[in-house]
Amino acid sequence: MPGFFPGARENIAVPDDRKGQIVFKWPDHEIRRFTHAIVAPDEVAVFMYQGQVKGTLPPGRHSIDATELPFLGIFADALTGGNLYRAELYFVGNREFTQNRFGGKIDSVQDPVSTLIVSLRVFGDYSLKVVEPASLLVNLVGTVDVTDNSAVTNWVAEQLLKVLRTDVTKQIVRNGWPILGLAAYTEDIEKAIIELANQQLATYGLTVARMGNFTISLDDESQKRLEQFSKDTAYSRLAGSFQGYAAGEMALGAGQGMAQGGGAVSPAFMAAGFGLGGQMAQPVQAAPAPGPGFPGGGGGYAPAAPAPAAATVQCPKCQAVSPAGGRFCPSCGGPLGATHCTGCGAELAPGARFCAGCGQPVGAAPASAAPPVPPVVPPAPPQPPAG
Repeated sequence: MPGFFPGARENIAVPDDRKGQIVFKWPDHEIRRFTHAIVAPDEVAVFMYQGQVKGTLPPGRHSIDATELPFLGIFADALTGGNLYRAELYFVGNREFTQNRFGGKIDSVQDPVSTLIVSLRVFGDYSLKVVEPASLLVNLVGTVDVTDNSAVTNWVAEQLLKVLRTDVTKQIVRNGWPILGLAAYTEDIEKAIIELANQQLATYGLTVARMGNFTISLDDESQKRLEQFSKDTAYSRLAGSFQGYAAGEMALGAGQGMAQGGGAVSPAFMAAGFGLGGQMAQPVQAAPAPGPGFPGGGGGYAPAAPAPAAATVQCPKCQAVSPAGGRFCPSCGGPLGATHCTGCGAELAPGARFCAGCGQPVGAAPASAAPPVPPVVPPAPPQPPAG
């Protein structure tokens, strides 16, 4: 290309085969006076001297002459009468650079639903844009020719993963997001990650414009464990308990083994099966009502029913209530439990006022304590007259 080699006096521009670079460094440090710098619409030209930015050129065609660009006077070579400028010239693209891949393991977190420890990973791509070319050159790129954009994009990907490791874990713990339903919150996570990442990238003159194909998933082992947990929970709910589900699984395994001639059924399994028959013959209890929090969006288990209240007994004398099992009332000292008639000894019904055996009023004195009744003596028969 004309002007690419030292000594050329025509144009300075990014070669066609370097248009995809985020930063292109002009290879010649000696730029002739009256050479033209051609800056594309999606570029900014930056002149640097001893690690400091001295001037920039917007898109357009510019004559390299100190009379038009006063800051070039800093670079003028006195030995050549000002016909050479000794400077470092960079072309920085300020369009969006898309399809930059990133991904990796985020962290091990505890699933709020199953309480299992699982490993998360993320994959996706992002578009990158330079908003402050000078900050990029001074704080990140330095004075090297960035022929491979990965020197910039890989560093940005590391910042994205760093933010993901802290923010996603915090969101899961704080909001109780279920791991198997995490895809429902992808939009919220993506928005938060872009905002937090750009806070980190602002110092370097970069910004993440958007993300694409953004996915948070489980590693293979964690995926299998959570799916198995979901299966066990769902089937246990249908069977009424995990024991009922396990019994059904055992019976199914025994049936499949016997269908193969019994060779697939171990003696220990057969022994467990004999004990299982009695359990399966019992009536099936109703399944507990589904509760919130089942992995994948279904219901889990409702809290266990409260324990029945302790039995009590009422004192037949003073009507005070006391725990069952006592022999005497703690309020009046009277006997508790079954009461008997003081007259005939028959057991009295609760709340009875008269004995059903002898009719004596409840609470009357015993018959032995009553005053003696004199016997009734019948009159003597009349005697015949003597004679």
